[in-house]
Amino acid sequence: MTVTLNHTIVPARDNGRAARFFADVMGLECLPPAGARGHFAPVRVNGSLTLDYMTVEDPEGHHLAFDVDPATFDAILARLRERGVPYGSHPADRANGRVDHPLCPRGLFFSDDSGNLYEVMSPE
Repeated sequence: MTVTLNHTIVPARDNGRAARFFADVMGLECLPPAGARGHFAPVRVNGSLTLDYMTVEDPEGHHLAFDVDPATFDAILARLRERGVPYGSHPADRANGRVDHPLCPRGLFFSDDSGNLYEVMSPE
């Protein structure tokens, strides 16, 4: 059997707000609340993976990296710009407005208000 990641929990100050932010920027779908008491706000990333945002008192940010095709990268970049979300080409400089990623032809980093760092990489 192939090992496949099914979901991961992403800490957030407000799970619904964090899930909507991520889903909006990435062009993904928020799913209905999940968990025993509906305490997860899941976002469908692909056919086998959800990010399940969970409200915690003091969230410790995670680093989540995504490979995307060039058209998806362009759409994400356009949504970041439309929303005025700072982005940058390096995790230490997430607001330089550049996409010259150190590991791929185009890539960027952006953060949410819980300290989660998102990395988006494209082969072109």
